[in-house]
Amino acid sequence: METERKTRRERVGVVTSNRMDKSIVVIVKRKVKHPIYGKFVNKSSKFMAHDEENTANEGDTVKISETRPMSKNKRWRLVEIIERAK
Repeated sequence: METERKTRRERVGVVTSNRMDKSIVVIVKRKVKHPIYGKFVNKSSKFMAHDEENTANEGDTVKISETRPMSKNKRWRLVEIIERAK
């Protein structure tokens, strides 16, 4: 009997750090409407992601996907590099 997995969350963001071995830090930006004033405010979240081949560099736009915990802070993995930094 096969059990279906839930679809895993994916995010698109920019790599801010790749100094660690097989790990990258990705910042994901989004716009949120202020509840009272109605103005759109920029919010950002940082995610640590697993990069098995150390292929991503700072400034690259990447897609990350949710996965099992790989360390204390890593719960995401690199899916693909969408655009290389110039």
